[in-house]
Amino acid sequence: MVTRTADKRAATGWHRRGTLPGHAARLLVLLAALLCLGAPAADAQYVRPPGDEPVTAEQGRQTLADIIARQKGEAGERPHRDWDTAQGNAAGIGATLGTRGGPSDAEVWEALRFGTAEVNVSAGGEPARVVIQDGGMWWLEFREGPLRTYGGYLLLGTIALLAIFFAIRGRIRIAKGKSGETIQRFDGLERFSHWLIAGSFVLLAFTGLIELFGRGGLMELTGKEGYATLARVSKVIHTNVAWAFIIGLVMIFVLWVHHNLPAREDLNWILKGGGIVGKHHPPAKKFNAGQKLIFWSVILFGGSIAVSGVSLLFPYELPMFAKTFEILNNIGVPELLDMQPFPAQLAVQEEMQFAQLWHAIVGFVLMAIIIAHIYIGSIGMEGAFAAMGSGQVDVNWATDHHSLWVEKLREDEKTRAAATPAE
Repeated sequence: MVTRTADKRAATGWHRRGTLPGHAARLLVLLAALLCLGAPAADAQYVRPPGDEPVTAEQGRQTLADIIARQKGEAGERPHRDWDTAQGNAAGIGATLGTRGGPSDAEVWEALRFGTAEVNVSAGGEPARVVIQDGGMWWLEFREGPLRTYGGYLLLGTIALLAIFFAIRGRIRIAKGKSGETIQRFDGLERFSHWLIAGSFVLLAFTGLIELFGRGGLMELTGKEGYATLARVSKVIHTNVAWAFIIGLVMIFVLWVHHNLPAREDLNWILKGGGIVGKHHPPAKKFNAGQKLIFWSVILFGGSIAVSGVSLLFPYELPMFAKTFEILNNIGVPELLDMQPFPAQLAVQEEMQFAQLWHAIVGFVLMAIIIAHIYIGSIGMEGAFAAMGSGQVDVNWATDHHSLWVEKLREDEKTRAAATPAE
């Protein structure tokens, strides 16, 4: 609610305590003017009453030069008209060219625009009084410029590189062909967790891209009404499916973290390119080094996306960047990078701007990684999809890609067989 320091009776037609309403006052002024038409005017001289001086540009009134300078981005700090002073300087209704003394609608919106309006809020404190945040233009320009441009290039570039790689390398085949014998690679709970996080991430990615790129081109195809409906549905999907993504994130971490800890054979796998560039796959356990990189990328980047997303949903309860910037300042990161200290005091709107940009940037990085993961698990590698499809993989495929894991399964099977008493 916007309140003005002027007497509220002035805005409703009451001008001084004990006087008549506005229409009656104007009628009396008109009658007095008619009676004075026949009076001699030779000696009449207008004397400006106190307070009738016009408000000048120096007192805060906006000029054409101000408007042009601001449109060109050349305006500095604008002087703002003080409402109390304007009220005191304004001529009364009875004076020549008198006014009621209240600020105009343009002045109200100007005060809201530059944060000088007196705004009362029932909750939220000082940050909640910000109705129009002037400092948000940098966020808007970055979001509509570099974020969309480089984010789009990253996704299209990833797809293009994978297409080129597929054209050169082709599909990675099972060395000895399918044996017809299968072993279980993932059980039902593991596959459910995988598809929960995979499906939710795909929905989040598409709906996020619709929100980011919709106004830039999609609206031309769907029309304004069509895009409005699509954006509204996308928002509902994005904010609700996010919880499924978080649940899936926790589940795969609990189920697979012990399989994805660094091991000595990972270095050998990386040095040999995982067998993707050669003909033979290096030995690996249940998860090779490439899969471990995918796992930790999902956990770390996905976790960061989840935290920033929850912060956007609950900005007053879960701000994250002011505290993060304070920690970075304390450990000397700005000095190390030859930068100014990061802002450690942020309004809620500023917190949301930083969170939204971080949410989108990390989202683009994870989308590029997942595109590569989808390629390898589908057309890029023969037999890979069955691991998350039926959970059963061909023995020859398992031996090619995870020979140490297959050896351990066989040793465990022999141990169980030896421990079982003969009938």
